Amino acid sequence: MYKACIFDLDGTLTDTLDSLAYSVNETMKEIGLPGITEEQCRMFVGNGAKVLIEKTLRACGDESLEHFEEAMSAYLRIFDENCTYHVVPYRGVQSLLENLKKRGIRLAVLSNKPDRQAVHVVSAIFGEGLFDQVHGQREGVPRKPDPAAVLQIASELGAAPEETIYVGDSEVDLATGTAAGMKTVLVSWGFRGREALTRDGAECIVDSAEEILNIAEGGCV
Repeated sequence: MYKACIFDLDGTLTDTLDSLAYSVNETMKEIGLPGITEEQCRMFVGNGAKVLIEKTLRACGDESLEHFEEAMSAYLRIFDENCTYHVVPYRGVQSLLENLKKRGIRLAVLSNKPDRQAVHVVSAIFGEGLFDQVHGQREGVPRKPDPAAVLQIASELGAAPEETIYVGDSEVDLATGTAAGMKTVLVSWGFRGREALTRDGAECIVDSAEEILNIAEGGCV
């Protein structure tokens, strides 16, 4: 059995697309630019807020990123107020987490979402005490797919990389878990989908939360 399970947040544990798209479009409205579609937002997320805003600005016609500083400042404020907007856990996730916890497996979240909002979302949706650690993007800590943060979390949870499962939903998560030498599980219900993950080279893709529990107990997919 594995000792620790570290999860991505957006698209893995929680469906946060509405909160992200709403905040991005309110930001664009504030600075006088057109918005983007939810499908565009789905493809822009995963690499942190700065990349999300950069891709959004370019999609809205600001190729030179002239409005970047203004947009970034507005987005951080707007998203801070709306980071739980329509956010819900994916089917079976709450039960999965509770069952992992009962089996003594340490739980953590590592997100490229800003740290303050990552902590807020996890607390609002899952309450306190379920996760041993929750981290978003923090100043001075390389963002995923750099494996430094996920390796540090595993170490603090008392688990070696080979004793740790990393669960995500994107090519960023695939690269993160692989670089860290962890069992890397990708979920098909997230922002990318099974077809895209297969193209990216994912070897372990699950369609239900129950499959993750089976893997944690030493089963195979």
